[in-house]
Amino acid sequence: MPRLLIVHHTPSPFCQAMFEAVVSGATDPEIEGVEVVRRPALSVSPTDMLDADGYLLGSPANLGYISGALKHAFDVCYYPILDATRGRPFGLYLHGNEGTEGAERAVGSITTGLGWVKAADYVVVSGKPTKEQLAACWELGATVAVMLMG
Repeated sequence: MPRLLIVHHTPSPFCQAMFEAVVSGATDPEIEGVEVVRRPALSVSPTDMLDADGYLLGSPANLGYISGALKHAFDVCYYPILDATRGRPFGLYLHGNEGTEGAERAVGSITTGLGWVKAADYVVVSGKPTKEQLAACWELGATVAVMLMG
């Protein structure tokens, strides 16, 4: 069964709302045959990454960059997964109160180095997520999960 790994750092109520919407989309009952695994960014391992067929990444944009927790996940996993995960789809959702461009650029650089394929537009939210932005998070989760259905 294909596995979708959600690697997230969820320190605030706004990040939590986005995370829950992504999970809801990825686990929609109409999406069959995809196992969805959730891992906090500080606890994800190279084995978690290797065992997955696709990825959803969630982070606040702290001082214009990805959270230290998501950076830590890539620091721990990058070289052990470098050649084995090429071509796998990923999606990204970010929450920032100020500029997110640095966080978007960082994820783009890291995933390009890994050879991952961007599955959908990033969902980037500033401030409290609107109903439409949460729907975009749901769509992101569903899109990546559907890609793994086969």
